Amino acid sequence: MPASPILEARALTKTYGRADAPLTVLRDVSFSLATGDTLAIVGPSGSGKTTLLGLCAGLDRATTGTVTLAGQELGALDEDARALVRNASVGFIFQNFQLLATLTALENVLIPLELRGQNSSQKTAEELLARVGLGDRLHHYPAQLSGGEQQRVALARAFVNRPQILFADEPTGNLDGDTARLVVDMLFELNAAAGTALVLVTHDLELARRCRHILRLRNGAVVEQS
Repeated sequence: MPASPILEARALTKTYGRADAPLTVLRDVSFSLATGDTLAIVGPSGSGKTTLLGLCAGLDRATTGTVTLAGQELGALDEDARALVRNASVGFIFQNFQLLATLTALENVLIPLELRGQNSSQKTAEELLARVGLGDRLHHYPAQLSGGEQQRVALARAFVNRPQILFADEPTGNLDGDTARLVVDMLFELNAAAGTALVLVTHDLELARRCRHILRLRNGAVVEQS
């Protein structure tokens, strides 16, 4: 029998506001993603890309519809239970890096492991930082690193807990062209080596085409799926 998908969205709709003045930002979105597979979510600003990413990662709840992530139907879980699913199965990369300014590169990468109680896994973090070319920058703080270096720290942090799925929201949005290509190459290399599924929100169609599947949104609805 085929394996269950790592991520499955069914008829997702997200509406904000009062019942008499609703704003629907996502409507009836469905797709699934197999373990180790790659998906790009594309579309113009305001099309619902980041909203969809947040629903799929369990950061927000859908108004209607279901999300099943790593075998767990997220709508049936409270916030604490959703946080446990994320910590066990999910990695994140953001456009603005989301590093803690008061922690070194190594300490930032160690955060997911410490949340799991794996306080003896410093070697894993050091090896990942070396793999992304920062083996000599372990004890530098974010302010001492370039934007590309900060995003590579974020990459190492995202993969340190060996996630089953990685969510990346405009991971190259704050990087220049050459640095963006370097970070993207590292992202896909780590993705392939770890067998991690990837869901990538991007405005960059060249980047989107590196994914096996593309989901195109407009006005909150799917207009193309490949």
